[in-house]
Amino acid sequence: MTEKADLTAVLDRAAEGGRITPEEALELYRHAPLHALGQAADAVRRRRYAGTEHIATYIIERNINYTNACVTACKFCAFYAAPKSDKVWTRDLDDILRRCAETVELGGTQIMFQGGHHPDYGVEYYEEHFAAIKAAYPQLVIHSLGASEVEHMARISGVSAEDAIRRIHAAGLDSFAGAGAELLPERPRKAIAPLKESGERWLEIMELAHRLGVESTSTMLMGTGETNAERIEHLRMIRDVQDRTGGFRAFIPYTYQPQNNALKGRTQATLFEYLRLIAVARLFLDNVAHIQGSWLTVGKEVGQLSLHYGADDLGSIMLEENVVSSAGAKHRSNRMEIIDLIRKSGRVPAQRTTTYEHILVHDDPANDPVDDHVVSHLSSTAIEGGTAHPELKILSTN
Repeated sequence: MTEKADLTAVLDRAAEGGRITPEEALELYRHAPLHALGQAADAVRRRRYAGTEHIATYIIERNINYTNACVTACKFCAFYAAPKSDKVWTRDLDDILRRCAETVELGGTQIMFQGGHHPDYGVEYYEEHFAAIKAAYPQLVIHSLGASEVEHMARISGVSAEDAIRRIHAAGLDSFAGAGAELLPERPRKAIAPLKESGERWLEIMELAHRLGVESTSTMLMGTGETNAERIEHLRMIRDVQDRTGGFRAFIPYTYQPQNNALKGRTQATLFEYLRLIAVARLFLDNVAHIQGSWLTVGKEVGQLSLHYGADDLGSIMLEENVVSSAGAKHRSNRMEIIDLIRKSGRVPAQRTTTYEHILVHDDPANDPVDDHVVSHLSSTAIEGGTAHPELKILSTN
């Protein structure tokens, strides 16, 4: 174990903006006192955002799940259905466009197009849908998919990953959501997602996207049986790519949800492990601008605490979310509550864009929005058409 004085020296160096090694990050993650870790991470955040360090952001978005058919069968996933299963459904384009319309009506600025690796959906499918969304709602940012979907659609269409990225970007994709990262190191990735591409390949595709002008976020799924060292290795792999491309605008860790999936809750990350990782990520990822707290999986109070452990963003008010909620995440929120959570953490709330520009800073509570319709609707695939358009039907693909 590293001596306490050595840990203090590493924390001080990191808090002052110095780069720490993966070995030092692991020692901090395992042994640094929790409050000292949080203080150092918050010092980094304050320095990075000097002048706006009093602000914490959120975004209004919608996750549009276009199909649950998936050939990948990840063990942690409670959302997917085998392609030939009678549980498979898909949404038609009219349904998707209505959901985009509702997003605009409720002040949303971003959609995440999220679904399974459908055996018939190649590049052409995404080109058609992104082009239709952009034609109808050019103000919406399409922040969607990730390297796993690129690998899959390129294989289905018989084209290169580069061609796939160029084509869907030209059709309307603005930004990759970092989906499919899960755990990047080989052992835990093979344990939970043996049919997915390797972590190295995931990063290769994201690096390619960055070089083609498509930025992204980066994510991490905690609590599926990975070791502390593998968590830090995941961060190292991201930092190495970021050193070359600068294309990851944010890092977003979230926790495994244990219901209705093949892992059956055999392991999970504790809330303290989550907060420690948020803090270490802020210290270690000195080249990634934003750290996002995930209230959806860890709960609102811990999400709020993450703002004191290096996070500068509290994520989204998801007008619809079906994937992690299928595995047991039942936290819901509305715009007024997110604003209140941020304010009670001692920060000024601000609605942001995908690229973190401030749209509206809520610096005066007297001017806060009062529309309680801007609320997260979880597990809305359980309701035909979702909550706002009951006339919409889920279509069988059998």
